[in-house]
Amino acid sequence: MSRFSILILLGSLFSGVAVAQSSADSLMIKKISDEVFMNGQAYNNLRYLCKKVGPRLSGSPGAALAVEQTARMLREAGADTVYLQPCMVPQWVRGEKETGKAVLTNGKSIPLNIVSLGNAVGTPASGITGGILEVKSFQELEALGADKVKGKIVFYNFRMDPRHINTFRAYGEAGVYRSQGPSKAAALGAVGVIVRTLSPVLDDNPHTGATRYDEDKPKIPAVAISTNGAVELSGLISAGKVRSVYIKTNCKMLEDVLSYNVVGELRGSEHPDEVITVGGHLDSWDLAEGAHDDGTGCMQSIEIIRSFKALGIRPKRSVRAVMFMNEENGLRGGTKYAEIARTESKKFIMALESDAGGFTPRGFGFSASAAQKSRILSWQPLFRQYGTLEFNEGGGGADIGPLRPLGTALIGLNPDSQRYMDLHHAKTDVFEAVSERELNLGTVVMAAMVYLVSEYGL
Repeated sequence: MSRFSILILLGSLFSGVAVAQSSADSLMIKKISDEVFMNGQAYNNLRYLCKKVGPRLSGSPGAALAVEQTARMLREAGADTVYLQPCMVPQWVRGEKETGKAVLTNGKSIPLNIVSLGNAVGTPASGITGGILEVKSFQELEALGADKVKGKIVFYNFRMDPRHINTFRAYGEAGVYRSQGPSKAAALGAVGVIVRTLSPVLDDNPHTGATRYDEDKPKIPAVAISTNGAVELSGLISAGKVRSVYIKTNCKMLEDVLSYNVVGELRGSEHPDEVITVGGHLDSWDLAEGAHDDGTGCMQSIEIIRSFKALGIRPKRSVRAVMFMNEENGLRGGTKYAEIARTESKKFIMALESDAGGFTPRGFGFSASAAQKSRILSWQPLFRQYGTLEFNEGGGGADIGPLRPLGTALIGLNPDSQRYMDLHHAKTDVFEAVSERELNLGTVVMAAMVYLVSEYGL
């Protein structure tokens, strides 16, 4: 037989092996899918987390109960080991309900539908009163200058751009006013800040979310106003009908307290020192149940452990489901997990995060080396029948981001984004807003990715 004929034969053999392996992987993913849809516990666990535990702001009794209950869920799911990783977390408390009003030039006043931004300082006990300045950009604010801003309350009325199909892009553009707005206004002498809620819909639900103070600037009270409230306030200001604005908030930051990441692990059967991390953040804001943000990601990760055990899947590489603490207002859990990882004699090959809601999965975003990307992309055909078509470079998640310097490939689940910002950080983020079928489908594609990496590595 000629060398050319031998090469053709070897090529055919390798091709046949690849096709057979792909078929076997497809069958295994279908088994996982059937198990999740027929016997899955993610939805029931989410109901418990939302209705029995409820809001889980870092440092709160709810967060402590969530640690206890998710550890129980991981044990019941069949994790080989379940343990807690201690981490100190900030303890911000909202206090009594915020109040606000716009005092009109005719002597009347209208209430303002506001909530304090997370990590914000409170007002004095008597509240604050000041003239109102509406701006739609930092450039407008800077152009006004300190002479006009000093002693005023700055109203950032930046509308999330509805033209972006991916609402996370619009969120990123608007989010700078929540995170940076208070310090930029304070630098010019403002006494308080009102931020238009980060949501594309017009409704009466103000959304909270963390702000960040520059340490070299004064810390001033900061609140979010509902989108309907922002439109009304803007109209009154434009008509010259607002004399002043009054705000009273009761929030404060207490001393850091001890909390935990919750970890459940299936030990790898062949390469136990190669670790796959899959998870979401356990903490939530205090206004609602934290169903989509991020109860769904946590319950999906626990369900991966349960479904593997139910099917007798022994992953070749160790799989860790992690409930990260304090993503919302500090990222202490994700930072601590990576800090501990650097001390372990293990290789953290991949981390997958679900923190974009429990809606229909559209695809994945990944940050990885060229070789890692090539392997991930080679699996794309296996996800087509589940409607997960988009495999895009760039992605991961806040909690797994600190693992990147270890050479870890980061993958973020990308669900459909159209409804997420309607609920994000608002009182409407409740269990009833989650579809069991969408939640399960997200679990299936996450489990498929974990399975493939556990089988073949990266």
